[in-house]
Amino acid sequence: MTRSSLLVALVLVAGAVADKVPDFVTKGKCPAVNEQTLWAAQKPNHSRFGGTWYQYAITSNPYQLLDQCVRLQYDFNGSGFDAKAYGITAEGNTLKRQGQIAPMPLGDPHLMVAFDNSFPAPLVILDTDYDNYACLYSCMDYNFEYHSDFSFIFTRSPTPSSTYIKKCETAFSSIGLDLSRFFKTVQGPRCPYNDLARL
Repeated sequence: MTRSSLLVALVLVAGAVADKVPDFVTKGKCPAVNEQTLWAAQKPNHSRFGGTWYQYAITSNPYQLLDQCVRLQYDFNGSGFDAKAYGITAEGNTLKRQGQIAPMPLGDPHLMVAFDNSFPAPLVILDTDYDNYACLYSCMDYNFEYHSDFSFIFTRSPTPSSTYIKKCETAFSSIGLDLSRFFKTVQGPRCPYNDLARL
């Protein structure tokens, strides 16, 4: 059994026990995304993607352990990024996670993200202007005609303009993603960003 088929089998068994399939596992295949065109335009600008981002919204994701005040630091290393994520868990604890974001080693036209305590996954930047917003999408096809996908809206400011959020909503709608799946991340003055950065 391949790793992907084993993973989906375990997910489906867990879902059956809970009497439903988790909402991040869906019948059907990943949507068509013109990754080659996006990659050609974005690769020369990857260094501009570095710096600080705030997680504005996310779809259900059991691998994202941070729940509130999520801030990310991507440091460009010449080909990809050394990544750190800071925030507060659903239980109210502060947490820092570290990882890597890099081009796929076999030359696929997208990035691969790998944070500690999670498995590597493809990552496509659906849209970004590098200075204000980024719309990120990860999707994996499994056997048995199922797939799992995760979506993120990142902004450079913890309190962004709605104009930038609408850019991401348009990008996700264009691949058929149901926007009601997004959960907004708590951000703003109540967040102890400086304390989190010292973790």
